[in-house]
Amino acid sequence: MDRIYLNDLFDLYRDLLSEKECLVFIDYYQNDLSLKEIAENNNVTRNAIHKNLKNVENKLLTYEEKLNLYKKRKQILELIDKNDIIGIKKII
Repeated sequence: MDRIYLNDLFDLYRDLLSEKECLVFIDYYQNDLSLKEIAENNNVTRNAIHKNLKNVENKLLTYEEKLNLYKKRKQILELIDKNDIIGIKKII
């Protein structure tokens, strides 16, 4: 899975995740901790962290599939570069 894409999705949908899910995501994708390190820090198994992380990834992908905020933001930024106000209004 593309780390940059997942981090962008996390920025958009972070408020829809639990605090625990956010912390695991941040530790793995932003602080670059291993699954083992995260598990040790949280007194759980590596497998539990792996499942939690996969669950978060799936949630982020599902949110984007349903809400399309990443896609819309990307389209708007492209239209801003072209100075296409009418195109922006159509997306919004």
